[in-house]
Amino acid sequence: MQLLGSTTSPFVRRIRIWALLNQCNLEFINLDIFSDTDRQLMIQNNPARKIPVLITKQQTLADSNNIIRFLLEQHTQTRLNWQQEHLLTIINACNDSLVELLLCQRSGFDTQDDKLFFNLQNERIAETLSYLNNHFADAEFKSCEYLCISLYCLLDWICFRELTDLTGHTELMKFYHSFSQQQAVQQTDPRI
Repeated sequence: MQLLGSTTSPFVRRIRIWALLNQCNLEFINLDIFSDTDRQLMIQNNPARKIPVLITKQQTLADSNNIIRFLLEQHTQTRLNWQQEHLLTIINACNDSLVELLLCQRSGFDTQDDKLFFNLQNERIAETLSYLNNHFADAEFKSCEYLCISLYCLLDWICFRELTDLTGHTELMKFYHSFSQQQAVQQTDPRI
């Protein structure tokens, strides 16, 4: 199996960490999604022009949610229950808003400008981080390896890209510092 992605994508990184922790043999192909050649490879495998993409002998799957479902089934592990799916959706919403704002910043927009799109993204980020901070101790969260991986990748991407202040989210920051000690996390660090 091949995983197309980039080392800096939090959605790709969560799959890579899960694969390392579960001894899943994935060949990681690091793409520069802004170079012509790598972009064409991405588009050939996902016309939505997003990463990650998993290529198997039988099929090609896009989106980290679909990929983890497939991998959990392949490794006869339990799928996420509905509450865990709900928490993953919240993590993904925060991550998506942050990606949108980063793309806007790189396009020269002032994302602090009083515009509906920016306001909605900033509100979503603030609310989802507060929600995750308040619900991190929930059993549904702590009992799901993939949720913890996904949360860590979100938090580390925020720190890596310096996107928002996390100091008020004490539970999330305790988790972040603790989870960062794992070898799989260090092996996939986008800074190296």
